[in-house]
Amino acid sequence: MKPKASPRPSPETQQEAMQVAKATQRPGQTKEQTKLIAQGIEHGIALYKKQLKEKKRQTDKEKKKQQSTNTQPAHSMESPLKSQSSHSYISALPWTLLALSWLGFLSYLVLL
Repeated sequence: MKPKASPRPSPETQQEAMQVAKATQRPGQTKEQTKLIAQGIEHGIALYKKQLKEKKRQTDKEKKKQQSTNTQPAHSMESPLKSQSSHSYISALPWTLLALSWLGFLSYLVLL
């Protein structure tokens, strides 16, 4: 097996990297140093694009997974009902606790 050769950055990326390297160039910096900085910037841009592609691939997989679960037959109708009932229970819990705390506070004031 041949090792994968790193893809050559596009000319636009190379130009952009060189512009950024020249914009941050220090007095007394040689052309070779500027080229090395530009290569580092190119590498950073390539890495960013690679991460962006991976993130997009993951989101596409998630979307596909969601679509496949949504298109499954209706034999799993029980699970949405369970999630709705647990959701209403969870949203009622804070209000119930608030009401109980107020009742406790009022009973404390009355007993004083």
